[in-house]
Amino acid sequence: MRLFWSSCLLLLPLAAQAELIGSVDTAFKLIGPDHKVIVEVFDDPKVAGVACYLSRAKTGGVSGALGLAEDKAEASIACRQVGEIRLGGPLPRQEEVFSEKTSILFKRQRVVRMVDSKRNALIYLTYSDRLIDGSPKNSVTAVPLPPGTALSVR
Repeated sequence: MRLFWSSCLLLLPLAAQAELIGSVDTAFKLIGPDHKVIVEVFDDPKVAGVACYLSRAKTGGVSGALGLAEDKAEASIACRQVGEIRLGGPLPRQEEVFSEKTSILFKRQRVVRMVDSKRNALIYLTYSDRLIDGSPKNSVTAVPLPPGTALSVR
């Protein structure tokens, strides 16, 4: 049984964890934390040397403090080369690299990496989705790979 559960864990997608860089208040709340825009960073789990900075709205007030609020579906992303880029092998054409809950039920902020083989670049798209009705609001950024970096796609 232990082997079964260990195997199941290996099948889970490798997703990055975000680190909070900072925040700014956008609206004062008398009770509970203020509404904010937060900035987080995460490293691409399969591409060493690439970090993505994600800014998004964070709802405050009592419902935000209790984790019951639904954050707005507005976010921006900027991914940059922060070191020597090393690929850990072939990359899928499209893969989710980050996901974070933005409400107590069924809403998530997601980041998907796409491969542009023709231009030797990695594209990162952030968007918010919900079980029934997602949002078309999104942001995109690209990281060109250094000349001579072999980009293999599976």
